[in-house]
Amino acid sequence: MAIRLVVVDGQPLARFGLARLLEGEADVEIVGEAATAAEAVELIARTRPDVVTVDVTLPDGNGLTLARELRDRWDSLGIVVLTSNGEDDVLFRAMETGVSAFVPKTSALAEIVGAIRHGAVAASSFTATGLAGAFTRLRESRARSPLSPREAEVLLLLQDGLSVPAVARTLHMSPSTAKTYVARLYDKLGASSRAQALMTALDRGLIGLRTA
Repeated sequence: MAIRLVVVDGQPLARFGLARLLEGEADVEIVGEAATAAEAVELIARTRPDVVTVDVTLPDGNGLTLARELRDRWDSLGIVVLTSNGEDDVLFRAMETGVSAFVPKTSALAEIVGAIRHGAVAASSFTATGLAGAFTRLRESRARSPLSPREAEVLLLLQDGLSVPAVARTLHMSPSTAKTYVARLYDKLGASSRAQALMTALDRGLIGLRTA
């Protein structure tokens, strides 16, 4: 029996390209395509696929937020994050949401198909090419700084004076996720306010003094 697949991507060309790539795979059948998170939830509820591929950036929201919603609703659904954003921090955030696999769009067809097949048989087991390397870079980064790469980005945006909603928009994440990162920053820096966090970060050399 073929793996029933739904493709969620805001770019029509990307959806078309994946469909053409998968035409030669006898064990994979695309049963639906969605351009937005809202469309995806309705489509998946109606078609009940085995696996869904999700891009990180969608016209109406964050693909990882969608992935978390899908995982909360369907335990056995294979969720493959197929994205052009292959940064380590995005990979780790995808892993935290409970997805089945993380695959850059630049990957070979065999790797993409392998991730889809993995999602169909082991929805709750995470796999990603380069995961070991990402963990190595994370350990090295933590040895240099107590902040994760994403937390460091948030810190710089706070230094620029951005509000939490503005940070969320800039980094393409939900407001609640941005608040979580800010809270982690405050906790790691032993701060209770933005000003205190920035002063501590300056003192520790985590950020530089901005000049006009």
